[in-house]
Amino acid sequence: MPNSRINRRDALVGLAAATAVVAVGVAGVAEASGWVSSQRLTSSRITDRFERLFGRHAGFRRNHAKGLAATGTFTSTGAGLAVSKASVFRQGSVPVVARFSLGGSVPDVADQAATVRGLGVQFQLPDGEQWRTAMINLPVFPVSTPQGFYDQLLATHPDPATGQPDPAAMAAFQAAHPETVAATKIIKASPPSSGFADSTFHGLNAFIATDGDGASVPVRWAAVPVDPVVPGPAGAKGHDYLFDALIERVRRGPVSWRLVLTVAEPGDPTHDATLPWPPGRRTIQAGVITLDTVLTEAPGNARDVNFDPMVLPVGLGPSDDPLPPARSAVYARSFERRAREPKSPSQVDVEQVNREH
Repeated sequence: MPNSRINRRDALVGLAAATAVVAVGVAGVAEASGWVSSQRLTSSRITDRFERLFGRHAGFRRNHAKGLAATGTFTSTGAGLAVSKASVFRQGSVPVVARFSLGGSVPDVADQAATVRGLGVQFQLPDGEQWRTAMINLPVFPVSTPQGFYDQLLATHPDPATGQPDPAAMAAFQAAHPETVAATKIIKASPPSSGFADSTFHGLNAFIATDGDGASVPVRWAAVPVDPVVPGPAGAKGHDYLFDALIERVRRGPVSWRLVLTVAEPGDPTHDATLPWPPGRRTIQAGVITLDTVLTEAPGNARDVNFDPMVLPVGLGPSDDPLPPARSAVYARSFERRAREPKSPSQVDVEQVNREH
């Protein structure tokens, strides 16, 4: 590995450690500002529900517990400045810290094609600014509100006796949440690809982009793979096959995604992540995320980054979608708990995979 690459990696993981707690304060503000309208639901209660349903795994995230760190760059085309004055959209490159993950609270769970895949990215911008985003490979989110997410956790939890969700609980949840029924149909129509490297990762929530003249417009974003998309594999695979394949892919060379902004038109919903925007909306090729190094999760790298969606650069701001501030508060609660707990080794060991291949 060239020395310049080692130096950049070391600088990035050090930066990740130094900035890991920034989002906690932001999240406290988010919760205090009233992302929940009832005292029945708080970030602690959502975090508690993860722990009660799936167990407490000390030192790990309460959701997306299984993961792998990565570093690289974002190279902007400059086109994003058409809608946002954010410094990330100026032409040029900035360093990024990233994390690939699988949804769920169990850090050593076996990889499955249908499990939600996540990509968190922290862009380190000039003058100490940051942009953090946590994307998943679903085209829409299954619920539209924090309460809906909380209720869904219980309704979809498998019954120990059958290994399946309780049919009565699921029926009651679906009756109360028709938006989830509609979103599930959209999700099922977009089957997963073969792995992380050819997955499209969606930001899902609407944010407000403000340009240099003060004009604002809602946007959503997605990371679209440069690698050709291959249908998901059939049949049994190895316990960590998705992560093993990603490690092997990066060993062959950097892997990239195009960052695409989708611009809303008047009337497009900004408050509900279960609702897709109509096709044909204007898109902007804002730049390319390139990841050239993957790392076993350890002190100082993406393991210690809270990918808080409310950490935004000047030129991007929240919309009326209730989920990002709720996620911010829950992520902070999870971070606060795991930061005090003893750490166990990651299930995904990059060095071991490389030795075996």
